[in-house]
Amino acid sequence: MFNLLATYLFDFLADADPEKGNGLFGGRISVVSFITVLLVAAAIILCAVVFVADRKNFKNVVKYSAFGFFVYALVLALFLLVLDLIKHYDMQYLDKNYVDKDIIPFVFVPLLVSLSIALASALILFVLYKQSNLKVKKIALYAGILWAISIVVAIVFIAVYYSSRISGDGYYTDDASGFNQAALYAGAALLVILTVGAAFIFDRDKTPFDAKTIARAGICVALSFALSYVKLFQLPQGGSITLASMLPIMLFAYAYGMKKGLLIGFIYGLLQSIQDPFIIHPAQFLLDYPVAFAMLGLTGAFSAIKGLENLPRVKFALGAILASVMRFISHVISGVFAFGAYAEEAGMSNHLLYSLAYNSFVFVELAIVVIAGVILLSSKSLRKVVER
Repeated sequence: MFNLLATYLFDFLADADPEKGNGLFGGRISVVSFITVLLVAAAIILCAVVFVADRKNFKNVVKYSAFGFFVYALVLALFLLVLDLIKHYDMQYLDKNYVDKDIIPFVFVPLLVSLSIALASALILFVLYKQSNLKVKKIALYAGILWAISIVVAIVFIAVYYSSRISGDGYYTDDASGFNQAALYAGAALLVILTVGAAFIFDRDKTPFDAKTIARAGICVALSFALSYVKLFQLPQGGSITLASMLPIMLFAYAYGMKKGLLIGFIYGLLQSIQDPFIIHPAQFLLDYPVAFAMLGLTGAFSAIKGLENLPRVKFALGAILASVMRFISHVISGVFAFGAYAEEAGMSNHLLYSLAYNSFVFVELAIVVIAGVILLSSKSLRKVVER
């Protein structure tokens, strides 16, 4: 009964399906999307009115509006995540969608444990930030090692789960599907090496993950996660166009550099894999979730470029374009070598063209993010915060 109620609430609030009619306006817009857009529009109108009528209080109004929206987004993200987990990992839902119940201990639980370790570590470091730097550094090192181990364990569990199904599954063995494990693993490894290498070579920032940085990283991940539920368009095999859900993480990467941006993008990708799971292989999981969203950290690639000091909006836009292109490449590799069967179903024998077309939604998201980011960076107060 509880599972049915949770599923109904999630479908009503966050899932806009025209065929089911479970959203507003014939099911085309979810309730969450409508309310969020309405709140954002109301906040913009309020700030505009105050700016014209009472400019002295404009900063306070912007500050309280931003804080109110953050609280709303955080509560919304937690509430919808709980409902989403109950829906996707309910036994009836799994049976209806032909998913083996072993996906819970082999995929869901390891990912949830890894995310819980990251969250607990962040909270502990935030509480202890006033302690000696040596003590905090040691705790951060141990927490980082523990989290890295949990990631490796999660990937091993996912590999065990899917490897046991590949040998006897017609999808993986059918030549028409174009499924290629070696290419998937090679693509994931190459992207990780290139991205991490570029971050360590070009990002010379050596500032630690202090309490303020951890707090702001958490805020950005929470905001991105909440905005990811505000879907303007949902694709059938995963992926969606959202209300600038990439923006908070991209702004964080722009302010703090590529290395920190890659890390929180990676964590955000794990959250996405639990929120909207469409996993058929370990390497595909890496390419479509943690690796793809870690690419958002590349937004910080141009933030310290000399000669563009007085052009923050240009630096952000260039970084956002680079990050989105790399995310697009990650999704395309996954699409070509893991989802070729869907190209055949669509009547396209060229898997590359199908993947390029399908994943082009990334550039619609990019356009939304660049417009929103340029508008935000037009604010002198925000630019000062970023520069600090």
